[in-house]
Formats: sequence, C-alpha cells, structure tokens
Amino acid sequence: MARPKAAGRDLREACIAEALKIIETDGVEQLSLREISRRLGVSHQAPYKHFASRDHILAEIVRQAFDAFAAELDGGPHTGDARADMSAMGEAYLRYARAHPLQYRLMFGTPLPNPAEHPDMMHSARHAFALLHDCIGALARQTGQSLADETRVLDALYVWATLHGMASMPQTSAVGTLGLPEGLLQALTGHGMQRMGSAMDAAYPPQE
Repeated sequence: MARPKAAGRDLREACIAEALKIIETDGVEQLSLREISRRLGVSHQAPYKHFASRDHILAEIVRQAFDAFAAELDGGPHTGDARADMSAMGEAYLRYARAHPLQYRLMFGTPLPNPAEHPDMMHSARHAFALLHDCIGALARQTGQSLADETRVLDALYVWATLHGMASMPQTSAVGTLGLPEGLLQALTGHGMQRMGSAMDAAYPPQE
C-alpha cells in the first residue's frame, strides 16, 4: 500500500528519513532522489523542491550528524579540570559512535560531497575538532607547559585517532575472525581510555 504523500517541510524531512533508510539497508551507493521519491510515493520531481541533487541530501544528512556529534562532545561537564574534561569528551565521543553507528560511518567512513560546494556540511566538524584542540591547550596550561600550536594539533589528532579506532573496531567484521574470548572486545573502551589517559599523563605530567 502506498504511503500518504508528504508536502512542504514534511516532505523535506521525509526525504531525509528515507535517505537514511536506503543508506542503512542498501548502502550509500544506492542513494538517489529518484529512489527516495519512488519509496515515498511522490513524483520524481518532488524531492528537487528541497534538494538540488543526491549530493545535497547527503550533505544535509552529514551536516545533521556532525551537529549532533558536536553537541554530544560539547554537552559534557565543564569542570575547569582539563584532564577530567578531556576524559568526559572521550566518553561522549564513544557514546555517540555506539548510539548512532550509521551516522558515525557516514561522517568518518564514507566519501563525502565536496565541502567547497556544501560549506555548511563541515561547520560542526570543525567545531568538534576545535573543542579537542582547545582542551589540549588547557591541559598544557594546567600542567605549566608552553606548547607550540603544531604540537597541540598533533596531540589532538592523536586523541582523535585513538578514539576513532576504539569506536570503529566493534563495527569491523574482521575483528570477529580473530577468535577473541567472549566479552573481551567490550572491555576495549575502558582499557583504551585508561591507556590513552596514561599516555597523556606522560606527555602532560600533573604538577605536584
């Protein structure tokens, strides 16, 4: 039975929701405005009232994902203790990846539309990285270090790479072929956060 037709802003949101379903079930390669309109039971031209192309709707989905991701990182406690705040940010990162695996894969594991043609798409992504970059700077100041900006960027990239590895590994089918004991992978988050914390403590020793 055909679905009730949506109109106006309802159609815009329906197109986004249907696009996510297509990506989840069939892969991003199968995403097209024609397929969205077919599934929604509207004319082939209807989605074009809101999205100029397939890349435009994908860019909007990615923008919304990065908005929610940045809000998750920014929503943690701000204690003034850079070490504790960084740990909370790491937990928020992993929490978002667990709760929204499809959006996480789209943000970090899918070829994205050209950012130059979709400038709003990466605005919150830059904000999320700035949060981490600023937290590294706060940690340096808290431990009495003078830190070159290049080092701060590299340390921020190191933290991001570590978190990304921990977030991505449970989504990787290859890990299931390793014959790991049951439950061991679930211990990765706590173990990885502890190891990363030890590495950051070594780089930024607490002042006595």
